[in-house]
Amino acid sequence: MELSPETIKSIWDQAIVLAYLIVPTLVYAFLFYLVGRFIVNKLINGFSRLLDARDSNPSLNSFLVGLVKAVLYVSLFIGIATILGVPMSSFLAILGAAGLAIGLALQGSLSNFAGGVLILLFKPFKVGDVIEGQGQIGTVKKIDILYTHLHTGDNREVVIPNGNLANSEVVNMTAQPTRRVEIKVGVAYNTDLKKAREVILSILNQDERVHSEPAPAVFLNNFGDSSLDLVVRAWVNTGDLWPVYFESMEKIKSAFDRNEIEIPFPQRVIYSKSE
Repeated sequence: MELSPETIKSIWDQAIVLAYLIVPTLVYAFLFYLVGRFIVNKLINGFSRLLDARDSNPSLNSFLVGLVKAVLYVSLFIGIATILGVPMSSFLAILGAAGLAIGLALQGSLSNFAGGVLILLFKPFKVGDVIEGQGQIGTVKKIDILYTHLHTGDNREVVIPNGNLANSEVVNMTAQPTRRVEIKVGVAYNTDLKKAREVILSILNQDERVHSEPAPAVFLNNFGDSSLDLVVRAWVNTGDLWPVYFESMEKIKSAFDRNEIEIPFPQRVIYSKSE
């Protein structure tokens, strides 16, 4: 089909008019993008330096920088879409539908994400702490936005979802600078309790790691089936708890042997009634 000169001229005139309408808008949108990207990068870098200066949690810093970056870039592209004449109602409806679909697909991950935010913000524990949670005991090696990594005493790495940790009981064993050592030991019923107490306290008082205030103490805790049960309590620095515990157990056993203080075996008394 051959176009007439009049038709070609009409199409060309319409193309010129359309170019006058579209090209300035495209140029304006492109310039808006360049300036906006420059401003966004400056804001992100400034925010990142501010967080680093506060010396807060690196994982939290990374998350906050990523969140601010996402919000700023979404705002930038919404501005560009507005310049290009995209209806905001349609754009927001698409974003809402996409957000709903993503939320339904990632319910478990979103729970872990929320738990990670709570842990990083309220800091019930930090990297380097020894915690007990979800049936595991270990040193916190890394706190991600979704998972917490523990290093156990037998050299295992345990990865626990943050959603579970944030919604259950967590025991932080190193949050306080001092802890109380508690040792339970049984002695025979014919034991001189005063002497046994003096032997135990002598061991604790000679240990420089044991604090003098609060002072170590030994109490009669229970009348057991086969023994008088004593409880030994002493305060130490948190890092010294287990060394003091294990060494004191051995020293108490050796001291009891030297002083002829009996640690009894389980026993029963049987009465025989003759007819």
